[in-house]
Amino acid sequence: MVMSFIILVTFVSCGNIKAVKSADTLSDVVSVDDQPKWTSIFNGTDLTGWTIKIRGYPLGENFGNTLRVEDSILKIRYDAYGSNFNDRFGTVYFDKYLTNYRLKVEYRFVGETAPGAPTWGYRDSGIQFQGQPPTTQKLDDAFPVCLEYNFHGGNGTEERPLGAACTNGMFIEYMGEKNTTTCIPAEVGRTFHGNQWVTAEIEVKNGKITHYVNGEEILSYANPTYNPENEMAKMLMDGEYTKVKGGYISLQSNSHPIDFRKIELLEY
Repeated sequence: MVMSFIILVTFVSCGNIKAVKSADTLSDVVSVDDQPKWTSIFNGTDLTGWTIKIRGYPLGENFGNTLRVEDSILKIRYDAYGSNFNDRFGTVYFDKYLTNYRLKVEYRFVGETAPGAPTWGYRDSGIQFQGQPPTTQKLDDAFPVCLEYNFHGGNGTEERPLGAACTNGMFIEYMGEKNTTTCIPAEVGRTFHGNQWVTAEIEVKNGKITHYVNGEEILSYANPTYNPENEMAKMLMDGEYTKVKGGYISLQSNSHPIDFRKIELLEY
């Protein structure tokens, strides 16, 4: 009788994982060294690699020190805005064009909404992505052409789920149909009250987009396209081709103080 044995040996060393399978003289080696890795894109010291745009002010001007880095946290504050927020919405762009990626941020709402802000500004912010280049945002534009993972914070009693997909100058396909409303709510509703840290993630891969919160999938949609009736969106189109191939990620300054700590990117 001839007996053959298959032995599976796994080695873990210095972050490398290798599987060796031997049957007589056969050996296969698989390495994950080349797998995509998470990279921090916020250095915890300053906004190197990021560009600020606040409505009514030139690109790069940080009116009122709205965006500041303290204690390794990116803080958005409105103490210099006086008694009237006056629709001075802001955006801080990461300075790299992206196509297929996963973005992860940890954030929390703090404090009180700026005086004179719109009522919807209460505990409202978000991640903007697949957005227009920062250099193309006009002086008085409040928001870029983009998609948005919307952040809502709870008021302590009512449900205010986060994670809606919102569009500005774009369309998306949800359940196989083009959207007819600005925002599509998350399929899984999650509300976070108080000043707790929340982890939000977006995956953009080959036309499919997925929202996560604290590791849980809450919404999925696909195939973003530019709205040719939007002036800026039409400028971003490749001729008559409306497909959104990529864009810039950014964080919103929407009138309620918010903190960001970890901001990490994984590119495919």
